[in-house]
Amino acid sequence: MAKPISVGVVVPVYSGEAYLENLVSEVAALRDGWDTIGSPLSLDRLVLIDDEAIDGSAKMIDTLAARHDWIEAVHLSRNFGQHPATIAGILHTEEDWVVTLDEDLQHPPSRIPELLRKAAQNSYDVVYGHPEGRIHEATSRDLTSRAYKRLIEWLTGNKHIRLANSFRLIRGSIARGAASASAHDAYFDVVLSWFTQRITSVMMPLKDLRYITTKKSGYRLRSLISHGRRLLVSSQIKLLRLGALFGMAMAGLSGLFAALVFLIWLFDDSAIATRGWTSLILATTFLGGAILSMTGIALEYISILLSRSNGRPLFFEVDRSSDAVLAAFFEATLTKDGEIPTASSPQSS
Repeated sequence: MAKPISVGVVVPVYSGEAYLENLVSEVAALRDGWDTIGSPLSLDRLVLIDDEAIDGSAKMIDTLAARHDWIEAVHLSRNFGQHPATIAGILHTEEDWVVTLDEDLQHPPSRIPELLRKAAQNSYDVVYGHPEGRIHEATSRDLTSRAYKRLIEWLTGNKHIRLANSFRLIRGSIARGAASASAHDAYFDVVLSWFTQRITSVMMPLKDLRYITTKKSGYRLRSLISHGRRLLVSSQIKLLRLGALFGMAMAGLSGLFAALVFLIWLFDDSAIATRGWTSLILATTFLGGAILSMTGIALEYISILLSRSNGRPLFFEVDRSSDAVLAAFFEATLTKDGEIPTASSPQSS
């Protein structure tokens, strides 16, 4: 009998006391459903990371771990933030695939099979659950997040940044490789793009019901600002290269104009009516262009050094051989309506 394709789920917890019981119930339903329909998938582990929770989550995590042998409780020594907590949880996994999601059920575990099917279709290594509409139903928050990611995408040329969110399916080896390589200020989704470019998303109806109903987020404003800063620091700003090229072009053009002025002066001295201003402007343009190009080169070099210090690897090996088994399973067991089967849904004949 072939070895099951294992899945681990990682959930950082900060204020999830009101949600953890339901979260575990949904994960358990998915786990039992796969067993019932004879799936090649096996949900082996749920890692709950207590990021110095501000409510009773820490005690509840221990209670749930004692109740279910497939739940692992991890307690961090202090509050480190969502990304470090997620990385800590990933390093506790051993499974073929790792899913990360939030504590408050805005990322339904029942949607995990959709991510797996998408990954298996074209051997993707990272699949994000992408919200179809406004996840917070708050124009300012949704637009600010979207606009900032678009800005970073434009500055860096990383087309996958706009997909980034905390509902991810990651190939296990890449997840642990990226987690191990992540330095203190590294943005985890940027680090993932260092390991693979096989990144995509699945559109699905996702809503942050906690924020919609209470106008309170599980993460403070300081944490959101920290996310934005990490995203910027972790990314290589390709715009710096354009600045260096622009400076070189300005210096080159000023040199050409200087040569032209010299030739005019050489053959027709009377053609230059005003003395001094032309040479001053050309010298200023040349030196300004040279300074701009050297500054751009220096900043780009610093950006490269920073990405290396953040753990960017020279190469990484990956095994995608089990994707064919996974793809065959999903194609063979789709329901008549094209839905992915669960324990309660009829399979196609």
